[in-house]
Amino acid sequence: MPHIRSTSIATCLLIVAGCTSSTPTARDGAGGQSTTTATTDDTEATSGMFGVEGPLVTIIEPGPDALSQAQEALILAEAGDVIEFAAGKFEFNGTLSLDGVRDVTIRGKGIEQTTLNFANLQAGKGGEGLKIKADNFTIEDLTIEDTPGDAIKLQECNGLTMRRVRTWWTKGPDASNGAYGLYPVMSTNVLIEHCVAECASDAGIYVGQSRQVVVRHCRVERNVAGIEIENCLSADVYENAATNNTGGILVFSLPGLTLKNGSDCRVFKNEVSENNHSNFAKEGAMVATVPPGSGLMIMANDRVEVFDNNFVGNASAHCLIVSFLITQRKFDDAGYDPYPEAIHIHDNTFSAGGTDPQGEYFTMYTAMAGKPLPDIVFDGVVDAAKLVNGKLPPDQSFSIVDNGEATFVNLDLSKLLAGAVPNVSTNLEPFSGSLPRVGAVVIPGVE
Repeated sequence: MPHIRSTSIATCLLIVAGCTSSTPTARDGAGGQSTTTATTDDTEATSGMFGVEGPLVTIIEPGPDALSQAQEALILAEAGDVIEFAAGKFEFNGTLSLDGVRDVTIRGKGIEQTTLNFANLQAGKGGEGLKIKADNFTIEDLTIEDTPGDAIKLQECNGLTMRRVRTWWTKGPDASNGAYGLYPVMSTNVLIEHCVAECASDAGIYVGQSRQVVVRHCRVERNVAGIEIENCLSADVYENAATNNTGGILVFSLPGLTLKNGSDCRVFKNEVSENNHSNFAKEGAMVATVPPGSGLMIMANDRVEVFDNNFVGNASAHCLIVSFLITQRKFDDAGYDPYPEAIHIHDNTFSAGGTDPQGEYFTMYTAMAGKPLPDIVFDGVVDAAKLVNGKLPPDQSFSIVDNGEATFVNLDLSKLLAGAVPNVSTNLEPFSGSLPRVGAVVIPGVE
C-alpha cells in the first residue's frame, strides 16, 4: 500500500524516489565531513506505485501559507515522517512545535539555501523559532534566524541529531538577541555536528542537564559563550572552531538545577582562538560574569579532560578553572558541589594569550599574577573538607602535564575568600600527578 496520509496540503506532498539531493555543507569548517545519524531511518521516500513504502515527505514552499502548512504537517506528523522546507526564505510569525511524535525529521535544502526567519514572531508566542519535545528527532540543512527568543529549543528528547543547522541574528551581537541558538535541555543521546551558531546573547550552542552528548565539527562565533556544556553527564566536545566569542567554550556546573553536578566531559582537538568579544549578555545572566578574552572556562565540573586543543590569542586567559564560589552568588542547594575536581589538562598548545586581561575578575588576577596572565589559571578554591594532609585525594586532584611551554598560576583564592593573604604560585609540581582518561561518549548508531 502507498504510504500516503490524507491531508489538506496534498499539493505539497512528494513521495517519489530521489526527492532529496545533496546539499551544501556549512561554510568555514562546519561541514564537509561524512556523518552518521543517531535517530532516524534515512530510507528515501518511495511511491507506493512501485510497491515500496517509505517515510511520508511533506514539502513546504515559501509563501503566505507556509506557516499554516508547516504547523499542520507537524500536528499530523507520524513516526518516520519528513517535513522538508524547500529552497528559499520563509517569513514566519509563529513558533513551529512538535510534541510527542518520535522519528520525525525536519530538513531544508542546505544551510545556505533554506532560511526560516522569525523576525515577525508575534508577541506572546514564547519567542522560540522551533520548539521540540520528541524522541529520535533530526533537524538538518537549514538556517534559523532572528528569533526573539531561542532559535531552537529541544526538551526531554531521547535521541536527537542537529546537523548542518545555522542559527544567527542578522543585526549582529546585541543584548536583545535570543539567548540560545541550538538549545537542547534535559535530553539524552544528543548529537550536534557541522552546525554554525552566531550572535546569541547567551550561548550559540548550549547543552544543559543532558546525558551522552557529542558536539563536533561546529563553528561558533560572535556569541557571549560559543559552546556551553552545563550540568551534563558525559559530553564530548571536539573538532570545533570557537572564535570571536566572549568565552569560547564553557563547561559549567551550576546550583538549583534538576540534574546536579556535571561531570565526565572531554574537550579535545578544538581551535579556540581570539575569543575577545565584548560581553553583551542580558543583565543577571550567568554568562554576564564571563570575562572577554576567555578561551576555555571550567566551573565546578568534575572529571574534565582537556587535550589536543590549540589555544591562540585569547586576551584574558586561554584556560580558566574556577569554583562557583568566586561568583559570590548565594545558593541554597544541599546537593550541589561548587568545586572543580579531577581536572586533566594535557597535550595542548598555547600561544599569544593573557596579553590584555579584561573584566573585574581578570583585573584582580592580573594584580596578583602579573601580565601577561599565564595560559592556565586556577583560582585555587578547593573543598577544605576533602583535604588530606593539605591535599586533595589523588582521584580528585588536578593533572596538568605535557602542555609544552604553557605557563600556569594558582591564585589561592581560598585564602582570599577567608580574609587571609593568598599564596600565589606558578609551581606546577603539585599538579603533575596522573589521572585516568575520561571515557568516550557512546551514542547508539553514531560513529
